[in-house]
Amino acid sequence: MIKSMTGFGLGTKESAKAKYTVEIKSLNSKYLELNLKLPKTFSEKELRLRNECTKHLERGKVNITINVDYTNPASRAAKIDTGLFKNYYSQLKNIAEELGDEVKNVFELALTLPDVIDYAEDAADDEEWQDLLEAFYLAVHKFQDFRNDEGLVLKDDLFKRAETILSLLKVVESQETARVPMIRERINRYLEETVGAENIDKNRFEQELIYYIDKLDITEEKVRLRSHCEYFLKILDAEDANGKKLGFISQEMGREINTLGSKANHAQIQQTVVQMKEELEKIKEQLLNIL
Repeated sequence: MIKSMTGFGLGTKESAKAKYTVEIKSLNSKYLELNLKLPKTFSEKELRLRNECTKHLERGKVNITINVDYTNPASRAAKIDTGLFKNYYSQLKNIAEELGDEVKNVFELALTLPDVIDYAEDAADDEEWQDLLEAFYLAVHKFQDFRNDEGLVLKDDLFKRAETILSLLKVVESQETARVPMIRERINRYLEETVGAENIDKNRFEQELIYYIDKLDITEEKVRLRSHCEYFLKILDAEDANGKKLGFISQEMGREINTLGSKANHAQIQQTVVQMKEELEKIKEQLLNIL
């Protein structure tokens, strides 16, 4: 199955404690490049979450953002040690008065001293972790659906372009019928102009013509190009995501098309080859976005 590397998925889960939101976005990449943003309360779960991502997300530059909105935000708020704060404040005030310095900004300064404000957040419990996983799996499901839908569009486009190359190959075969007589006429005319018609050795002429035409023969290239195109179409219908394999096949298609153009020695065939190259370039561009 053809899947796009571009994807988007959003999953949410609400519980008595909080609302969990997981957003997944992806772009093209040769490998899995994972950027994970999650609250501090789940920091100890990061490795487990990354392992889940590796199992389900395959390739792509993937950004995952996790937000947790607690029903009672005060339960997660930073705590102030009032006793310690008063102690710091009193000492600072007394020192300032003893030194005859102005008593100002003592309140702000006391707040910045060690251990006055406790920012420590409690680690998420198992129930919260399961709720987050539900939101994550829902986001993954929607993300995969998005990739599949995009993949169907890409598959249809790739199929049409490979079929177009095959149809252009038939055009080459029809154009090729006039190729040998044209080469014969061109060589014969050149010899008549240079050595004269009466001095041409017909047997030698035929031998040289056969040798020249054999060098320009494109039968093998046509057979291989047709075989590569048919294999490409077969892989498009395979069950697995095969973006890399399709990329390798397109490279082989390009080699045969280039050889066709270099050996054609025929203006119309070369024009048709240019059309093939245009279709192949569009195929390669699309393959960059396939898993």
